[in-house]
Amino acid sequence: MRPLTAETPKPLLPVRGKPLIEHHIERLLEAGFTDFVVNAAHLAERVVEFCGDGSRWDVRIQISREPAPLETAGGIVQALPYLGDTPFAVVNGDIFTEFPFQALGEIRVRQGCGHLILVDNPAHHPAGDFVLTGQHVYQPVKAKGERDDEPAQETLTFSGIALYDPAFFAGCAPGKRPLKPLLDQAVAEERLTGQYYGGAWSDVGTPERLAALNG
Repeated sequence: MRPLTAETPKPLLPVRGKPLIEHHIERLLEAGFTDFVVNAAHLAERVVEFCGDGSRWDVRIQISREPAPLETAGGIVQALPYLGDTPFAVVNGDIFTEFPFQALGEIRVRQGCGHLILVDNPAHHPAGDFVLTGQHVYQPVKAKGERDDEPAQETLTFSGIALYDPAFFAGCAPGKRPLKPLLDQAVAEERLTGQYYGGAWSDVGTPERLAALNG
């Protein structure tokens, strides 16, 4: 996202007149969420300054600071002390979506399990991440000779929206850690469910995608 992120962290990039993170806060509040934990790494002070304690939106915000970027799973592990002992929602700060977050309140995840929101494969990720049958999440099985950039079966892409039981991250030491290996392990152990969302969603990963949202 450079040069845009040289002075602005991705969650504060403006989409349709307001920062990405404000879209999330407002939509989550409409769905009944009032307690938030915001991970802050790159240009953390800008995030802290914008979010404050959440009172401007009538919510409670706590900041989990990362001295260096910890990736998704590492950031969640560091934030666990703020999150309590019941399942919690995670929303990536660099996506834009109109997902109805109230639907998350209808999902029940078992101890040590997670639940993913999956979307259609975007043009920049045509192979997708997982296969969804009912609420069961599976790994795609590639046919012999199939290229890595070809969709295997009817795949979907992980949206960056999920519910996790805290024990999903049991045994994870603090530090930098990507999320995908944990998801793959959970699929193998049948600890991951999911559902499809076909509405507005974008991974705001390039200046061009940001411009398209604001176009």
